[in-house]
Amino acid sequence: MTSRATVAAVQAAPVFLDRAATTDKACGLIKEASSAGASLIVFPETFVPTYPDWVWRLPAWRDGPYIERLYAEAVTVPGPTADQLAAAALEAGSYVAIGVNELDGGTLYNSLLYFGPDGDLLGRHRKLMPTGGERTIWGMGDGSTLDVVATPFGVVGGLICWENYMPLARSAMYAQGVDLYLAPTWDNSDTWQASMRHIAMEGSCYVISVAPLLRGSDVPEDLRGETYGPDDDWMSRGRSLVVGPGGDVLAGPLAEQEGILYAEIDAELARLQRRQFDAVGHYSRPDVFALSVDITHREPVTFH
Repeated sequence: MTSRATVAAVQAAPVFLDRAATTDKACGLIKEASSAGASLIVFPETFVPTYPDWVWRLPAWRDGPYIERLYAEAVTVPGPTADQLAAAALEAGSYVAIGVNELDGGTLYNSLLYFGPDGDLLGRHRKLMPTGGERTIWGMGDGSTLDVVATPFGVVGGLICWENYMPLARSAMYAQGVDLYLAPTWDNSDTWQASMRHIAMEGSCYVISVAPLLRGSDVPEDLRGETYGPDDDWMSRGRSLVVGPGGDVLAGPLAEQEGILYAEIDAELARLQRRQFDAVGHYSRPDVFALSVDITHREPVTFH
Protein backbone atom coordinates (compact mmCIF):
# COMPACT_ATOMS: atom_id res chain seq x y z
CA MET A 1 0.00 0.00 0.00
CA THR A 2 1.27 3.45 -0.93
CA SER A 3 -0.35 6.85 -1.16
CA ARG A 4 1.84 7.82 -4.11
CA ALA A 5 1.31 7.12 -7.79
CA THR A 6 1.62 8.53 -11.30
CA VAL A 7 -1.64 9.47 -12.99
CA ALA A 8 -2.24 10.07 -16.69
CA ALA A 9 -4.84 12.23 -18.42
CA VAL A 10 -5.21 11.09 -22.02
CA GLN A 11 -6.18 13.91 -24.38
CA ALA A 12 -6.86 12.32 -27.75
CA ALA A 13 -9.29 12.38 -30.65
CA PRO A 14 -11.70 9.47 -30.92
CA VAL A 15 -12.25 7.94 -34.34
CA PHE A 16 -15.58 9.67 -34.85
CA LEU A 17 -18.50 7.22 -34.42
CA ASP A 18 -16.25 4.19 -34.97
CA ARG A 19 -16.36 1.99 -31.85
CA ALA A 20 -13.78 -0.58 -32.95
CA ALA A 21 -11.18 1.92 -34.16
CA THR A 22 -11.62 4.17 -31.13
CA THR A 23 -11.30 1.22 -28.76
CA ASP A 24 -8.13 0.06 -30.54
CA LYS A 25 -6.73 3.59 -30.18
CA ALA A 26 -7.66 3.69 -26.49
CA CYS A 27 -5.94 0.38 -25.86
CA GLY A 28 -2.77 1.66 -27.53
CA LEU A 29 -2.86 4.78 -25.36
CA ILE A 30 -3.38 2.69 -22.23
CA LYS A 31 -0.25 0.74 -23.12
CA GLU A 32 1.69 3.96 -23.75
CA ALA A 33 0.62 5.53 -20.47
CA SER A 34 1.36 2.40 -18.44
CA SER A 35 4.81 2.17 -20.03
CA ALA A 36 5.43 5.66 -18.66
CA GLY A 37 4.56 4.40 -15.18
CA ALA A 38 0.93 5.51 -14.87
CA SER A 39 -1.06 3.61 -12.26
CA LEU A 40 -4.29 5.45 -13.14
CA ILE A 41 -5.18 6.33 -16.75
CA VAL A 42 -8.14 8.63 -17.42
CA PHE A 43 -9.94 9.25 -20.74
CA PRO A 44 -12.48 11.94 -21.77
CA GLU A 45 -16.26 11.93 -21.54
CA THR A 46 -17.92 9.40 -23.91
CA PHE A 47 -14.60 8.80 -25.67
CA VAL A 48 -16.03 5.63 -27.27
CA PRO A 49 -17.22 6.18 -29.96
CA THR A 50 -17.36 10.02 -29.58
CA TYR A 51 -19.15 12.85 -27.84
CA PRO A 52 -22.37 13.78 -29.76
CA ASP A 53 -21.31 17.35 -30.51
CA TRP A 54 -24.08 17.74 -33.08
CA VAL A 55 -26.62 18.35 -30.28
CA TRP A 56 -25.19 21.88 -30.09
CA ARG A 57 -25.24 22.43 -33.86
CA LEU A 58 -28.47 20.94 -35.18
CA PRO A 59 -32.14 21.48 -34.29
CA ALA A 60 -33.57 18.78 -32.05
CA TRP A 61 -34.55 15.57 -33.86
CA ARG A 62 -32.75 16.62 -37.07
CA ASP A 63 -29.76 14.37 -36.35
CA GLY A 64 -30.95 11.11 -37.93
CA PRO A 65 -27.71 9.98 -39.63
CA TYR A 66 -25.65 10.78 -36.53
CA ILE A 67 -27.90 9.16 -33.96
CA GLU A 68 -28.41 6.04 -36.07
CA ARG A 69 -24.67 5.52 -36.24
CA LEU A 70 -24.23 6.34 -32.55
CA TYR A 71 -26.71 3.61 -31.60
CA ALA A 72 -24.98 1.16 -33.94
CA GLU A 73 -21.54 2.00 -32.50
CA ALA A 74 -22.49 2.28 -28.80
CA VAL A 75 -21.01 0.09 -26.08
CA THR A 76 -22.88 -2.65 -24.20
CA VAL A 77 -21.77 -3.61 -20.69
CA PRO A 78 -20.91 -6.42 -20.47
CA GLY A 79 -19.86 -6.87 -24.06
CA PRO A 80 -16.86 -7.23 -26.40
CA THR A 81 -15.72 -3.60 -26.17
CA ALA A 82 -15.76 -3.67 -22.38
CA ASP A 83 -13.87 -6.97 -22.53
CA GLN A 84 -11.22 -5.44 -24.81
CA LEU A 85 -10.74 -2.47 -22.50
CA ALA A 86 -10.57 -4.78 -19.49
CA ALA A 87 -7.87 -6.83 -21.22
CA ALA A 88 -5.90 -3.65 -21.94
CA ALA A 89 -6.09 -2.65 -18.26
CA LEU A 90 -4.95 -6.13 -17.27
CA GLU A 91 -2.02 -6.08 -19.68
CA ALA A 92 -1.04 -2.61 -18.46
CA GLY A 93 -1.47 -3.49 -14.79
CA SER A 94 -3.17 -0.11 -14.34
CA TYR A 95 -6.50 1.33 -13.29
CA VAL A 96 -8.38 2.78 -16.27
CA ALA A 97 -11.34 5.17 -16.28
CA ILE A 98 -12.91 5.73 -19.69
CA GLY A 99 -16.11 7.39 -20.91
CA VAL A 100 -18.43 5.50 -23.24
CA ASN A 101 -21.84 5.84 -24.83
CA GLU A 102 -23.48 2.86 -23.16
CA LEU A 103 -26.51 1.19 -24.76
CA ASP A 104 -28.86 -0.57 -22.36
CA GLY A 105 -32.04 -1.77 -24.04
CA GLY A 106 -33.30 1.13 -26.12
CA THR A 107 -31.60 3.87 -24.09
CA LEU A 108 -28.16 5.40 -24.34
CA TYR A 109 -26.30 6.54 -21.23
CA ASN A 110 -23.25 8.74 -20.76
CA SER A 111 -21.18 6.32 -18.68
CA LEU A 112 -17.78 6.29 -17.01
CA LEU A 113 -16.32 2.79 -16.67
CA TYR A 114 -13.66 1.88 -14.11
CA PHE A 115 -11.38 -1.09 -14.83
CA GLY A 116 -8.87 -2.54 -12.40
CA PRO A 117 -5.33 -3.82 -13.05
CA ASP A 118 -6.74 -7.33 -12.73
CA GLY A 119 -9.10 -6.68 -15.67
CA ASP A 120 -12.25 -6.48 -13.55
CA LEU A 121 -14.95 -3.87 -14.13
CA LEU A 122 -14.88 -2.14 -10.75
CA GLY A 123 -17.49 0.56 -11.26
CA ARG A 124 -19.82 2.29 -13.68
CA HIS A 125 -21.16 5.80 -13.25
CA ARG A 126 -24.01 7.02 -15.45
CA LYS A 127 -24.36 10.78 -15.82
CA LEU A 128 -27.23 11.83 -13.57
CA MET A 129 -28.43 14.78 -15.64
CA PRO A 130 -27.63 15.29 -19.33
CA THR A 131 -27.14 18.97 -20.17
CA GLY A 132 -29.27 20.93 -22.65
CA GLY A 133 -29.40 19.20 -26.03
CA GLU A 134 -27.78 16.09 -24.52
CA ARG A 135 -31.21 15.20 -23.17
CA THR A 136 -32.28 14.21 -26.68
CA ILE A 137 -29.46 11.62 -26.65
CA TRP A 138 -28.98 10.17 -23.16
CA GLY A 139 -31.13 8.85 -20.39
CA MET A 140 -30.48 9.77 -16.75
CA GLY A 141 -28.50 7.63 -14.35
CA ASP A 142 -29.58 6.93 -10.78
CA GLY A 143 -27.85 7.06 -7.43
CA SER A 144 -26.76 3.44 -7.61
CA THR A 145 -23.91 4.45 -9.94
CA LEU A 146 -22.31 7.11 -7.74
CA ASP A 147 -19.34 4.75 -7.58
CA VAL A 148 -15.93 5.22 -6.02
CA VAL A 149 -13.06 2.77 -6.33
CA ALA A 150 -10.61 2.01 -3.53
CA THR A 151 -7.07 1.65 -4.88
CA PRO A 152 -3.72 1.13 -3.12
CA PHE A 153 -2.94 4.83 -3.75
CA GLY A 154 -6.26 6.37 -2.69
CA VAL A 155 -9.99 6.50 -3.32
CA VAL A 156 -10.90 7.30 -6.95
CA GLY A 157 -14.26 8.65 -8.09
CA GLY A 158 -15.80 11.51 -9.96
CA LEU A 159 -18.54 13.12 -11.99
CA ILE A 160 -19.03 13.77 -15.69
CA CYS A 161 -18.83 17.24 -17.25
CA TRP A 162 -21.50 19.63 -15.91
CA GLU A 163 -22.48 17.20 -13.16
CA ASN A 164 -19.49 18.86 -11.54
CA TYR A 165 -21.58 22.03 -11.24
CA MET A 166 -24.08 20.16 -9.02
CA PRO A 167 -22.97 21.02 -5.45
CA LEU A 168 -24.91 18.15 -3.87
CA ALA A 169 -23.43 15.60 -6.29
CA ARG A 170 -19.96 16.84 -5.37
CA SER A 171 -20.81 16.49 -1.69
CA ALA A 172 -21.86 12.90 -2.30
CA MET A 173 -18.42 12.21 -3.79
CA TYR A 174 -16.56 13.98 -0.99
CA ALA A 175 -18.53 11.99 1.59
CA GLN A 176 -17.09 8.80 0.10
CA GLY A 177 -13.56 9.97 0.82
CA VAL A 178 -12.44 10.77 -2.72
CA ASP A 179 -8.71 11.48 -2.93
CA LEU A 180 -8.51 11.50 -6.74
CA TYR A 181 -11.53 13.22 -8.26
CA LEU A 182 -12.08 12.55 -11.97
CA ALA A 183 -13.83 15.08 -14.21
CA PRO A 184 -14.01 13.71 -17.77
CA THR A 185 -15.65 16.43 -19.82
CA TRP A 186 -16.51 18.11 -23.10
CA ASP A 187 -16.17 21.59 -21.60
CA ASN A 188 -12.88 23.16 -22.69
CA SER A 189 -13.59 26.75 -21.67
CA ASP A 190 -11.51 29.04 -19.48
CA THR A 191 -14.28 28.93 -16.88
CA TRP A 192 -13.91 25.17 -16.63
CA GLN A 193 -10.25 25.51 -15.66
CA ALA A 194 -11.22 27.76 -12.75
CA SER A 195 -13.94 25.31 -11.70
CA MET A 196 -11.47 22.43 -11.52
CA ARG A 197 -9.21 24.45 -9.23
CA HIS A 198 -12.22 25.32 -7.07
CA ILE A 199 -13.23 21.66 -6.75
CA ALA A 200 -9.69 20.65 -5.80
CA MET A 201 -9.73 23.24 -3.01
CA GLU A 202 -13.31 22.51 -1.93
CA GLY A 203 -12.80 18.75 -1.83
CA SER A 204 -9.17 18.79 -0.66
CA CYS A 205 -8.48 16.31 -3.43
CA TYR A 206 -6.58 15.90 -6.67
CA VAL A 207 -8.66 16.67 -9.75
CA ILE A 208 -8.00 15.06 -13.13
CA SER A 209 -9.95 16.82 -15.86
CA VAL A 210 -9.66 15.43 -19.36
CA ALA A 211 -11.40 16.48 -22.57
CA PRO A 212 -10.92 15.14 -26.09
CA LEU A 213 -9.34 16.86 -29.05
CA LEU A 214 -11.74 17.05 -31.97
CA ARG A 215 -12.12 19.15 -35.13
CA GLY A 216 -14.62 19.25 -37.94
CA SER A 217 -12.16 17.45 -40.20
CA ASP A 218 -12.31 14.45 -37.84
CA VAL A 219 -15.92 13.82 -38.92
CA PRO A 220 -16.21 11.39 -41.87
CA GLU A 221 -17.04 13.13 -45.15
CA ASP A 222 -20.35 11.32 -45.52
CA LEU A 223 -21.51 12.87 -42.22
CA ARG A 224 -19.84 16.25 -42.43
CA GLY A 225 -22.19 18.10 -44.78
CA GLU A 226 -22.71 21.71 -43.75
CA THR A 227 -22.63 20.80 -40.06
CA TYR A 228 -18.86 20.45 -39.74
CA GLY A 229 -16.02 22.34 -41.35
CA PRO A 230 -12.27 21.94 -41.85
CA ASP A 231 -9.36 21.79 -39.39
CA ASP A 232 -10.09 25.18 -37.84
CA ASP A 233 -13.65 24.12 -36.91
CA TRP A 234 -12.84 23.14 -33.35
CA MET A 235 -15.33 21.01 -31.46
CA SER A 236 -12.97 20.55 -28.53
CA ARG A 237 -9.54 22.09 -28.05
CA GLY A 238 -8.84 19.81 -25.08
CA ARG A 239 -7.31 21.90 -22.29
CA SER A 240 -6.99 18.89 -19.99
CA LEU A 241 -5.25 19.45 -16.66
CA VAL A 242 -4.36 17.92 -13.31
CA VAL A 243 -4.84 19.98 -10.16
CA GLY A 244 -3.42 19.42 -6.68
CA PRO A 245 -5.50 19.42 -3.47
CA GLY A 246 -4.61 23.05 -2.74
CA GLY A 247 -5.80 24.23 -6.14
CA ASP A 248 -2.38 24.41 -7.81
CA VAL A 249 -2.16 23.19 -11.41
CA LEU A 250 0.27 20.26 -11.58
CA ALA A 251 0.04 19.50 -15.31
CA GLY A 252 -1.51 21.26 -18.28
CA PRO A 253 -3.68 22.68 -19.53
CA LEU A 254 -2.81 21.04 -22.84
CA ALA A 255 -4.51 22.75 -25.77
CA GLU A 256 -5.01 21.97 -29.46
CA GLN A 257 -2.82 18.87 -29.55
CA GLU A 258 -3.05 15.23 -28.64
CA GLY A 259 -0.97 14.16 -25.71
CA ILE A 260 -0.84 12.50 -22.31
CA LEU A 261 -0.43 14.60 -19.18
CA TYR A 262 1.36 12.97 -16.27
CA ALA A 263 1.42 14.02 -12.64
CA GLU A 264 2.71 12.57 -9.40
CA ILE A 265 0.10 12.35 -6.67
CA ASP A 266 0.24 11.59 -2.96
CA ALA A 267 -3.16 10.94 -1.43
CA GLU A 268 -1.77 11.53 2.04
CA LEU A 269 -1.19 15.17 1.09
CA ALA A 270 -4.86 15.44 0.13
CA ARG A 271 -5.90 14.02 3.49
CA LEU A 272 -3.61 16.42 5.34
CA GLN A 273 -5.18 19.28 3.38
CA ARG A 274 -8.52 18.31 4.94
CA ARG A 275 -7.16 19.30 8.34
CA GLN A 276 -7.76 22.88 7.21
CA PHE A 277 -10.99 22.28 5.33
CA ASP A 278 -13.06 19.11 5.27
CA ALA A 279 -16.35 19.90 3.51
CA VAL A 280 -18.07 16.77 4.85
CA GLY A 281 -16.25 16.62 8.18
CA HIS A 282 -15.27 19.29 10.68
CA TYR A 283 -16.22 22.12 8.29
CA SER A 284 -19.75 20.84 7.81
CA ARG A 285 -22.77 21.82 9.87
CA PRO A 286 -25.10 18.80 9.92
CA ASP A 287 -27.28 20.59 12.43
CA VAL A 288 -28.01 23.21 9.75
CA PHE A 289 -27.51 21.40 6.43
CA ALA A 290 -28.26 17.79 5.52
CA LEU A 291 -28.02 15.75 2.32
CA SER A 292 -29.81 12.46 1.70
CA VAL A 293 -28.54 10.35 -1.21
CA ASP A 294 -30.68 7.51 -2.58
CA ILE A 295 -28.32 4.86 -3.96
CA THR A 296 -31.12 2.43 -4.84
CA HIS A 297 -31.05 1.03 -8.36
CA ARG A 298 -34.37 1.85 -10.02
CA GLU A 299 -35.89 -0.57 -12.51
CA PRO A 300 -38.80 0.72 -14.62
CA VAL A 301 -40.49 -2.68 -14.45
CA THR A 302 -40.29 -5.26 -11.68
CA PHE A 303 -41.77 -8.75 -11.70
CA HIS A 304 -42.82 -10.50 -8.50
